[in-house]
Amino acid sequence: MKSASYGTIRRPRAGAAFFRAASYLFLAVGLVALGYVGYVVVDAHAYQAYEQSKFENAIPSGPPHLLAEGDVIGEIQVPRLRLKAIIVQGDSHTILRRAVGHIPETPLPGVPGNVALAGHRDTFFRPLRNIRLGDAITLKTPHGDFQYLVESTRVVGADDMEVLHSSNGRTLTLITCFPFDYLGSAPNRFVVRARELVSADPLSDR
Repeated sequence: MKSASYGTIRRPRAGAAFFRAASYLFLAVGLVALGYVGYVVVDAHAYQAYEQSKFENAIPSGPPHLLAEGDVIGEIQVPRLRLKAIIVQGDSHTILRRAVGHIPETPLPGVPGNVALAGHRDTFFRPLRNIRLGDAITLKTPHGDFQYLVESTRVVGADDMEVLHSSNGRTLTLITCFPFDYLGSAPNRFVVRARELVSADPLSDR
């Protein structure tokens, strides 16, 4: 009887120890994940503040040179959405974690064609979920400010590259993942297309 009684006591204790260990493990994983998220947010804000200061004090140096990945191009502003972020050459994961990325295969602001910018839906481009037709967008660069008005929005598949195709005239395309509240790798892309109004410094005409 003592042996049976001893066995019935040990099993619950072993189970409790297992669940206690599992809870500690999940807590540790959660703290690590929370710490990483905090690091990403702080790093992005620090990068934006540093590059913003450099950009505001930059001295124009003639037509733009050939850009390397990671070079700062300028700043995007959407006043109604209070969207303001530094634009960097490239669209790698590291770049998009810190800034809005200029897709290399597309022209630079002020050059005819379709300027394409990408940003994460949960950081810099999250305000785009409230974009409206007619909203003003400004791309500020050391070579001039370029004004655009939103003409259309649409949702496309993640593999749809047509949105990057060149266009007649001067256009701007903003791309982010969709749906905005989707968990994990989103299946679609939210695309904003805008047309330039007046080029403050038409680089291609020089």
